[in-house]
Amino acid sequence: MRQEEKSKIKIKLCGLMRPSDVEVANLLCPDYVGFVFFQNSRRYVSLERARTLKELLHPDILAVGVFVDEKPETVAALLSAGVIDLAQFHGSEDEAYIRRMRELTEKLLIKAFSVRSAADIERACESSADFVLLDAGDGGTGTAFERELLAGMNRPYFLAGGLDASNVGEVVRRWQPYAVDVSSGIETDGLKDAEKMQAFVESVRKDRTEGRTYYGK
Repeated sequence: MRQEEKSKIKIKLCGLMRPSDVEVANLLCPDYVGFVFFQNSRRYVSLERARTLKELLHPDILAVGVFVDEKPETVAALLSAGVIDLAQFHGSEDEAYIRRMRELTEKLLIKAFSVRSAADIERACESSADFVLLDAGDGGTGTAFERELLAGMNRPYFLAGGLDASNVGEVVRRWQPYAVDVSSGIETDGLKDAEKMQAFVESVRKDRTEGRTYYGK
């Protein structure tokens, strides 16, 4: 497998559930894929399924575990076992929680913030997590927050919420996030759609390269 060229903006394809989803990701080679461990999510994957998907995933792609108020010890165990490479938190995890995670692992941590106002942007800027992710609502809903609030960001961030192939190109050109994160925007009838996955990745990368923008074996 080889890289033809990647854009500066990193890409995360979240909510992968099936081996076929991973196969497509291996061809597109985003920087990250996400496995959701929150049981109330329709994209939930069990430990056994996540382990299988990780074994299929190309080693150049990092697996992010998505959690909601999970016990730190459980998250750390998955990181230690190599089932995931990073952890992303979408619940009420506070600074004390992040400190506890620091005691248990040296792996990178992402804290998600639901953005409704400038105050939420301020909280994200102050987070001690390695990265922050900005989303609307609880994440994975396909809705967007008011993008003008991004003017208040003073640190690299993952941008999510309402992104798809039709709008992500303009979003990255204007706001230059560290990474873009998509889930529902690459789905059809609740399942990952290979054509939408490819279109999304190409939309992010099209200003940086011409022709094929994904990996080939």
